[in-house]
Amino acid sequence: MFDKRKSKIFAIEKDNNFASRILALSLPAALVFIMLVALKLLPASIAVMAYASIIFFNIVWLFPITFELQQIRKYIFRLSKENYTEEQFNVTESDTKQIVDAVNEMHRFWAEKAEKLEAQTISDTAVLDTLPDPILMIDKKGNILGANTSARNLLGQNITDRNVEEIFASNNFINAVAKVLHNESESENLIFYVHPNKDKNKDDSRKLYAHIKKLPWISKGRAVAVISLYDFAKVNKIEKMQSDFVANASHELRTPLSVISGFIETLQTTAKDDDVARDTFLKIMSEQANYMSLLIENLLSLSKIELTQDLPPEEKISLLPIAQDVCNALMLKAQNRNMHFNIQIDEQLPEITADYAQIRQLLQNLCDNAIKYGYENTDITLKAEQVDKIPPSKTYEVAKGKAVALSVHNFGDKIADEQITRLTERFYRMQTHKNQNIKGSGLGLAIAKHILIRHRGNMRVTSTEKNGTTFTIYLPIKQDKQSV
Repeated sequence: MFDKRKSKIFAIEKDNNFASRILALSLPAALVFIMLVALKLLPASIAVMAYASIIFFNIVWLFPITFELQQIRKYIFRLSKENYTEEQFNVTESDTKQIVDAVNEMHRFWAEKAEKLEAQTISDTAVLDTLPDPILMIDKKGNILGANTSARNLLGQNITDRNVEEIFASNNFINAVAKVLHNESESENLIFYVHPNKDKNKDDSRKLYAHIKKLPWISKGRAVAVISLYDFAKVNKIEKMQSDFVANASHELRTPLSVISGFIETLQTTAKDDDVARDTFLKIMSEQANYMSLLIENLLSLSKIELTQDLPPEEKISLLPIAQDVCNALMLKAQNRNMHFNIQIDEQLPEITADYAQIRQLLQNLCDNAIKYGYENTDITLKAEQVDKIPPSKTYEVAKGKAVALSVHNFGDKIADEQITRLTERFYRMQTHKNQNIKGSGLGLAIAKHILIRHRGNMRVTSTEKNGTTFTIYLPIKQDKQSV
């Protein structure tokens, strides 16, 4: 750092008090010389020369170490700054060399500690963010120091540095937190309610379970307690889905089971020896059994989709191979009605973030309906294009940004506007289709709706006498983070 010391002989800072130190160090010799001159034991000229020599030698001996200490002070100040690396010193004094070595060693030690602490912090944060339940870290005043992704999604993105009293309007919860912070309890467990909306509507409240735990005394930092929450909405939702599943299944299975049971009883009694009646009844029983099988399969599929509705898809998929696969699977069924698929999907269409199996099921339901309810001797057209945004939904939030619009068009009876709004209801079937004795479970479009809700997409239906019916599904290219 200072190889050429002679060129920097005057580089000592003015506020270093170097001159005053030299004079103070030389003061005892000056007093001795003054006494010798006063007693006439030494000529004044000799005394002055001797005193000047002492000052000169003090400067020669003290300058190097003073200058190097000054440079070390500057070096330590620079080391204290962020992202400053060590320098190689060319010191000459053994004491200053030892000081520089000690400073460098201390700097390396704390730099390694800081890197390990930063890496551990990042790792701990990543682990906390993967946990499904909300977790909060609070200080001794109840201020939130940290929150994982689940907590920010539940309570808001800007909850750090806010007090728990600002976020949770529950006296029971606040009192439980206070007991832990005031060392009145090691941990507290309770169930309470929060209101996501400002109007605090009773019907809009959310039931939460909280576990408040004081951190052990060996823990470092400002955090003194951790709060883990569990949202009962998930449990309630699963319970409701199970209840709906049982109710829907029992209701829809009752009719075909009654038909089969009645024919069995008839075949065992009055039609026991009637070959014509037996063949007719067995055919109807087979149709009812197939209907029950389809119904159970669709109900299970719908229940499974509802369970994953809160999990955003992560796969990258292309729509063209799915469309080709679906058309190949339904080709024989289409040919039986002399219908043909016309795929108009560009290979350059961007991939989307979606669940492959669910998108295939959605498209197969739409194409199967197009065959079932379309006119014979017509074409079914599949088109796809990129659009700037997804049309909004009245019941849920759709994804933002660019999307892909995939449409399935067929020629069939016009669907009235009042019927279009009911198409995605469970078990809803148009009366004209019932009159035409077209078999169906009434769950295909309900399944499609729940798949679109999970993907935060949407569906639009247009139908006219002249141009036929078009079902268009909108799927986001990327799954953005849903706002809370």
